[in-house]
Amino acid sequence: MELLVSAINIDEAKQAVKGGADILDVKNPKEGSLGANFPWVIREISDFADEDMIVSTTIGDVPYKPGTVSLAALGCAVSGSNYVKVGLYGPENYDEAMEVMEAVVRTVKEYDESITVVACGYADAYKVGSVEYMDIPEVAHDSGCDLAMLDTYIKDGHRLTDHLNSEQLKEFTDISHSYGLKVALAGSVNANDIEMLESINCDIMGVRGCVCTGNDRNNGTIDHKLVEQLKANI
Repeated sequence: MELLVSAINIDEAKQAVKGGADILDVKNPKEGSLGANFPWVIREISDFADEDMIVSTTIGDVPYKPGTVSLAALGCAVSGSNYVKVGLYGPENYDEAMEVMEAVVRTVKEYDESITVVACGYADAYKVGSVEYMDIPEVAHDSGCDLAMLDTYIKDGHRLTDHLNSEQLKEFTDISHSYGLKVALAGSVNANDIEMLESINCDIMGVRGCVCTGNDRNNGTIDHKLVEQLKANI
């Protein structure tokens, strides 16, 4: 299982790399669960990473606006991202999610077919009216994505496992794998979740809060020692 660490700036990116992160994610928590960062920040981190490690970028908890979202996806690709992650917040069902992701996949793959496109749903979608989490693997597969992901939209202390149990997460993972997709799981997961995530064959564990000072995703900063400890447990 690979470790994805979400950084907000170059200093945090350096801490994540020093701690042994496998995938360097770029996000902006001020704009939400999968809040988008600025192109110049993505470029700076991408230039720092060079070709030594994967750079993943979130484009936001997106609305049901395929044109707007596909333009944002192109911005990530042009800025140096290897992974483009789309938080399917606005789409309320399979058809709307498909429309968004088909536009993103076409846009990104026409620019560079080697870039990984990630369809991300929310374990707490039932609380915010987003597309159901179990629709995500099918949306990802049918639209031509490479990876299916789950996170939590509401960051109020409730975690991925407060919304979905291990059996539900295993079903999500198994279905995604049957489609040939990789799986990433996030949502305030921490070292206590490693055994469960590995048991269901999760490919990527996504974190921020648990490797930040004070376990605070918003006000804390990434500490390489915390990344190192988490990586050692994996």
